[in-house]
Order: sequence, then structure tokens, then C-alpha cells
Amino acid sequence: MANLIYRALGSRDLDEAHALSKAVAWPHSLEDWKFIIQLGSGIGAFEDGRLCGTGCWWPLGDSFATVGMIIVSPELQGRGIGRVLMDRAMTDAGERSLVLNATQAGLPLYEKLGFKAVGAVRQHQIAGSKPQDVSVPGGSRLRPLTKDDRPALQQLDALATGMDRTAALDAIIESAVGLVLERDGQVAGFSFFRRFGRGYVIGPTIATEVDDAKGLIGSFLNEHRTEFLRVDVPVESGLSEWLSDQGLPKVDEVVTMVRGHRPHREDNGPHVFSLINQALG
Repeated sequence: MANLIYRALGSRDLDEAHALSKAVAWPHSLEDWKFIIQLGSGIGAFEDGRLCGTGCWWPLGDSFATVGMIIVSPELQGRGIGRVLMDRAMTDAGERSLVLNATQAGLPLYEKLGFKAVGAVRQHQIAGSKPQDVSVPGGSRLRPLTKDDRPALQQLDALATGMDRTAALDAIIESAVGLVLERDGQVAGFSFFRRFGRGYVIGPTIATEVDDAKGLIGSFLNEHRTEFLRVDVPVESGLSEWLSDQGLPKVDEVVTMVRGHRPHREDNGPHVFSLINQALG
């Protein structure tokens, strides 16, 4: 441990970061790592020049940030590396309130650092789902997303999350297939389908009504039923049981935690029905 140093992660470290995530059985591809790093900042722990730990954080405006990708090599776990990586990320984030999704293994550390549990996220996935036909509510229609929809997406997302995720949304718009739910000529919800991990992820999905979210997600499920699909949904979304009925069983659950102020969201406004991913929220 005498030769352990910490420094910023760069593009030259991504192959090692990818190998590290594989070593702990996380599904992230090299492309996922590139996406992660371009949106935020990474810190690496290096022992004798070898990457043995990672931590990342992503600014969401001036008031909030998310923290994730806290990974330590299996042979070095329990030696305080994760604590140092978290301390570095928290220091770099400054006065921002922090949000993260914690595995059961990471939960004790985050509690010691002052994070409080505020919810949970359920991971649903399967290869070759058998979804039922899902229709959109009356008076609504689905259409492909266009770049002209960007302001409406930003507004809905900000209301749903209470945070500024403009950079992440812009990156997703450029790289994913998007669907918009339109009602009375206005954008009332949206969802994305993009490569992630072992196959594809559906998210983020933002909508006001649960039936709107089902229509958006269900459209992707039916179109891509032969692919490996993953959907991460907040417990309060009400979609977990529905996804199981669609042939995507729950395979894991993580705890959503906040350090500082919890983002403000209106109860009668739009909600997050599926995540970008567990790191970014």
C-alpha cells in the first residue's frame, strides 16, 4: 500500500477501468466508460502503476451532483481505498448536495459519510422478453424524438428530477433512439433506448402519468423483444410489478441516498419512471 497514489482518471485509463469493472462483475462496456467520463470527473487509485480503484462524480448544475462507479479491486477491498475515493469525489464536488445509488456492499460506507436513504431502485432485465401489447392513453400519440424537442425535454427532466441534467440529456439525444409522448400538441413524456452493458437499456423515461410511462417503455419492449433489455426503475414509480408481468424480472435492488438537501420535485408534476443508469440517476 506504500506505492498507492490517487489521480484524475483520463482517456488513457479507460481500458483498465473497464477491466476493473469486469473484475467485480459489473456490466459496463468500454463505451459505457467513455460515456461516463465525458460527462463528469473520475478519480483513480493506482498501486505500482496499476489501476485498483475508481470513483466518479457528475455535476448537475451548481447545487447537486451524483456519485458512482466506486470500485475497488477484489484483492484490495477492506483497506480504506473506497473511503479515500469517496472523500476525493466529495471534496471535488464542493458544496453541492450529493445523490447516489448504493449497493448493499457500499451502504455502510455511505452511511458513515452522512448519506441518508431516501428510496430504492429496482433493476429489471432479461434476454428475450415476452411483453404484452401496451397502448398509449387516449388523446396521446408516440412519435420519434427530434432535436427540436430538446427544450421540452430539459424542462420535463428538470421538473422530474429537481436537478440540471442538460449535459447528460444532450449526450443521450446524440447517441440514443428517443420517443416522445405527445398530448394536445405538447410533449408530455419521453424515453430513450440505447446500448448499455450486455445489451440495451430503456431510460431515462420521464412522464406525468404511469400509463404514459408504460406506453413509452412498452413500445421499446415490443420492438426489441429479442434483445437483452434492462430497465432501472424507482420503487415509487409503480412499474416494478408491471415489468415483471412484461417478462423482465427483478434481478437486483439498490438504495437511493442523499447527502445534503434532497432535490425538490412537485408531487403533481412529471416523474422519473426509469433511470439513465444507476450511477447517473
